[in-house]
Amino acid sequence: MRVWIGADEPGYPLKEALRKRLEERGIAYVDVGYRPDRPPEEQPDYPDVGLLVAQAVQRGEADRGILCCGTGIGMAITANKVPGVRAALCHDVYSAQRARMSNDAQVLTMGARVIGPEAAKVVLDAWIDAEFAGGASAPKVARVAEIEQEQWGSRSEETRRPG
Repeated sequence: MRVWIGADEPGYPLKEALRKRLEERGIAYVDVGYRPDRPPEEQPDYPDVGLLVAQAVQRGEADRGILCCGTGIGMAITANKVPGVRAALCHDVYSAQRARMSNDAQVLTMGARVIGPEAAKVVLDAWIDAEFAGGASAPKVARVAEIEQEQWGSRSEETRRPG
């Protein structure tokens, strides 16, 4: 599994905890976004970080993406603007599992001001370990892709179905 992980400044401490969890699990990752050693004028805002990670998923460079900001909301909104990407804001195990199993969400977002690092690791594990179940959910996920195509003329057909 190839993962891209990123954060803005408020999300950085949570991203660091999740990055370390990926290392503990032996999961390869690319780390993008805020870096404490850069000057403020070189720090990216959450939309730019969210776009980088979502585009990596869209292009097939990443199987999954993880994004952290203050609440996780801005990152989810941004990532969901990228055709073919399904991002889910999850702060509990059940939502994380359902995001994968029912919605085939390839991007997980979380908020550093909403969830603590230990709980976030448990949510991350649940999301990483879950797989898309297909079944009754498959036509619904396909319909989401159709709506995306109808509304945006998306490039979804040009990209692989990440997951």
